[in-house]
Amino acid sequence: MRWAAVPLDSLPGAVNVYEVGPRDGLQNEPGRVPLEVKLELIARLVSAGLRSVEVTSLVRPDAVPQLADADELLARLPASPGVRHPVLVPNQRGLDRALAAGAREVAVFASATDSFARHNLNRDRAESTRLLVEVARRAVHEGLAVRGYVSMCFGDPWEGDVDPHEVVRVVAELLAAGCAEVSIGDTIGVATPGAVHGLLTLLMEAGVGVDVLAVHFHDTYGQALANTLEALRCGVATVDASAGGLGGCPFARSATGNLATEDLVFMLDGLGIATGIDVEALARTSLWLARQLGRPSPSRVVQAMAGEPRP
Repeated sequence: MRWAAVPLDSLPGAVNVYEVGPRDGLQNEPGRVPLEVKLELIARLVSAGLRSVEVTSLVRPDAVPQLADADELLARLPASPGVRHPVLVPNQRGLDRALAAGAREVAVFASATDSFARHNLNRDRAESTRLLVEVARRAVHEGLAVRGYVSMCFGDPWEGDVDPHEVVRVVAELLAAGCAEVSIGDTIGVATPGAVHGLLTLLMEAGVGVDVLAVHFHDTYGQALANTLEALRCGVATVDASAGGLGGCPFARSATGNLATEDLVFMLDGLGIATGIDVEALARTSLWLARQLGRPSPSRVVQAMAGEPRP
């Protein structure tokens, strides 16, 4: 069923939905997801209208076993004209693999806190940021587009509140290294709209344009859509999401599912904001994926559409 769109003032006319399901959505799955399922998931997402689909991460197989098939996935991934297929690279070795696979876009990730950097990369924040800056600069030199992530921007399970000025500093370093876009991550889902407004305002006051920012909200405390709406009001027009609301971070147990792409697109459709995504086709994809994983989808939109006819 289609519902009338009721726009709000001062929101973007179009939003780029950056799909992280095949990477961030699946990386924490306890059971092995077959490569054929991953490839079909990516194909279905593209068919539903997604134009930015992060497909995997080139990490050590022992660190994230679910993504041990990354090289084979990239070798078998069909070309999709007009579709971005970034891959996450944690270090120079990961970048080597991305280049060998013919990747045209990579993502690097930094932490706003020491504790998460140590748990995730076995280095303090300063050293881990220095190393990824080198990766980003080399990737740019090799002609790749580079996206940056900053984790733990609003709260850290070991340190508590995060100083927003530290987030600004890390974002500035990533942009200076050549990142075309930086995604602000609420890794454990503790942000609320006031905190989102405050951080984005601080970033803009520091000279960071909203056109180079994306937001990445986890829905741990049910705040992801509210936080997204506030980010849109601030002018952000790229939003990360995961089909079916899957995901989490294997290095932070309190980081539960991502914002569900279906829930995001349903809200954007209702606001009259263009995405190019067919929410019903997307929901059918997540229902299919839920059957592959053997459990229901946490997305409210997927649950609401579950009784409708589907192929």
